[in-house]
Amino acid sequence: MRTASITRKTAETEISVEINLDGTGVYDNQTGVGFFDHMLDQLSRHSLIDMTIRATGDLHIDDHHTIEDTGIAIGQALVRALGDKKGIRRYGHFALAMDDTQVACALDLSARPYLVWNCDMPTQKIGSFDTELVREFFQALSTNGGITLHIDRVHGINSHHIAEAAFKSVARALRMAVEVDPRMAGVLPSTKGAL
Repeated sequence: MRTASITRKTAETEISVEINLDGTGVYDNQTGVGFFDHMLDQLSRHSLIDMTIRATGDLHIDDHHTIEDTGIAIGQALVRALGDKKGIRRYGHFALAMDDTQVACALDLSARPYLVWNCDMPTQKIGSFDTELVREFFQALSTNGGITLHIDRVHGINSHHIAEAAFKSVARALRMAVEVDPRMAGVLPSTKGAL
């Protein structure tokens, strides 16, 4: 089983993450930030990665630490669950349409973290949620998951749709990348001999 559990505790947050890469997209995510929980649910459902996340953080200050630290913990859990990465597809890409919006994602589970973010949003808030925190989550996920991650808004005018399309497109690309390739059984998808 390609599973992992991570617990992260700091003076600002306490996060626990459990994932199963070979799941069916079952989720139970509770961070105290409603919109973020909705996005994490999308990440799980569309990647088919089972996720259980519990987070408590200094929400009396703002949502930043909770969201960033959850991204860190998910990234660390992905690394642990992937193990030596032998037999995985490694690369993933998906262009996702949602009403007025299209967001494209391409990623590489390369162990070389890099975020390209061309996904600006027209508003600073979605309800009470700061839209700049979407980028912060993906930066933390990329850095701690060792993911080269490109997210591009092709078009879109609604911030909720743009954020949700970003999470869903990353989920679909991640689903592709973590899948076991039957033609690569036990083989590392690299000519370097290491990822």
